[in-house]
Amino acid sequence: MSLPSPTLHTARLLLRPFTDADADHLFALHSNAYVLRYWDSPPWGERARAQRFIAACRQMADEGTGARLAMDRVSDGAFIGWCSLTRWNPDYRSAALGYCLGDAAWGQGYATEAARSLLRWAFDTLDLNRVQAEADTRNLASARVLEKLGFVREGTLREDCVVNGEVSDSWVFGLLRREWRPPSEPGVAPL
Repeated sequence: MSLPSPTLHTARLLLRPFTDADADHLFALHSNAYVLRYWDSPPWGERARAQRFIAACRQMADEGTGARLAMDRVSDGAFIGWCSLTRWNPDYRSAALGYCLGDAAWGQGYATEAARSLLRWAFDTLDLNRVQAEADTRNLASARVLEKLGFVREGTLREDCVVNGEVSDSWVFGLLRREWRPPSEPGVAPL
């Protein structure tokens, strides 16, 4: 079953499917060790990884298992990162939320805004019941984003991954449809 990748917009962001033209920006983002310091895989060392990532995004949509969207700032069209809804399971009506932003875009509310847009699509269009997210326990900024969105920290996965050679824990967050509180301002509008 195909899950078409939506194009969504918010007041400040355009969320859209990746194109081949995004490869350079994507490589710059994922080769930045500071940005990926809590990531569960090392920074990219070769540009070809960006092309494989874009191909995987298309395959994910074609297979109906998720959507990973490029995030552009509306004011200047700059690529600032991506957000995703992956591991979509229509039987369980569940999926996993993720995002990655360049450090120049941190602390400005972009992750919250993009994730809120994607969550509205998840609950309204895909009719999901549950969205899950994980964050390294040292990544307090990401935990705050999830909590602002209404996610509840449900537990800790102890020593579940190795980040930069260091064993680390992850928090598991969950958001149920009945707990979802979309903002009162206009939100997601498909283009």
